[in-house]
Amino acid sequence: MSSLDALDARYRLILCDIWGVVHDGVTLYAGAAERLRAWRTEGRCVVLITNAPRTADEVDAQLARLGLPRDAYDFVETGGEAGIEGLRALNEPVGFIGTQGDRAVLEGRGVRIAADEMFANLACTGLSEDKPTVAEYAEELEQYAARGVTLHCLNPDRVVIRGGVSEPCAGALADVYEAFGGEVAWYGKPHSAIYEHALRRAGDPDAAQVLAIGDGLLTDMLGAARRGIDAVFVTGGIHAGEQFPENFGADHGLGDWQPVAIVDSLA
Repeated sequence: MSSLDALDARYRLILCDIWGVVHDGVTLYAGAAERLRAWRTEGRCVVLITNAPRTADEVDAQLARLGLPRDAYDFVETGGEAGIEGLRALNEPVGFIGTQGDRAVLEGRGVRIAADEMFANLACTGLSEDKPTVAEYAEELEQYAARGVTLHCLNPDRVVIRGGVSEPCAGALADVYEAFGGEVAWYGKPHSAIYEHALRRAGDPDAAQVLAIGDGLLTDMLGAARRGIDAVFVTGGIHAGEQFPENFGADHGLGDWQPVAIVDSLA
């Protein structure tokens, strides 16, 4: 029996991570759809919240391809949506690092990509198809940092596990950029913009009514803790069976904060 079988009735809003909790990038996890549906049947609002640098519509489409029924959740909130909003507000062309598909998405949503190197802001959605390792970006990032360019990281994840294989994400590039002294504007978990947008769409419930579920210590758990939200830590994702660190709260200035439950999966 899972501790998720009988959630406290006060949790009216579930903020559930996707990659590492609902699927592994290739396959849905057994029991995930059933769990999400059950919570909705109980009258709870289920929001799938992800650091994906893409739009909510694209994530909806990906979930449909993986076989997640649309009635298993209320809506999707993404780091990409928060980032697009921030980039559009700049009202100027920006540099870009990421896949061609991600670039097309940004341009389709009104973000102007600079045609040359004369930009003060750089959008980063992840690694490109032709440069799949973080080390390949070091020289480029060092030059941008020296110029005072602000890097806008649309996905704070450092790594994801796709079908059992580790893949670096935009957050890993942003870490390198900060190491070079560059300024980073972060979107997605654990940063505030994605939570504020999700909570607003869900009717601004009190923090005591919200439960976050995720497998990322520095994204899902840290983001929830900073906002005073209870959380469930899923050990079957990115941390591959590791125990929740006993000193997590103290290490992040959060006192003795701990998740309210630790589970292997949503099943």
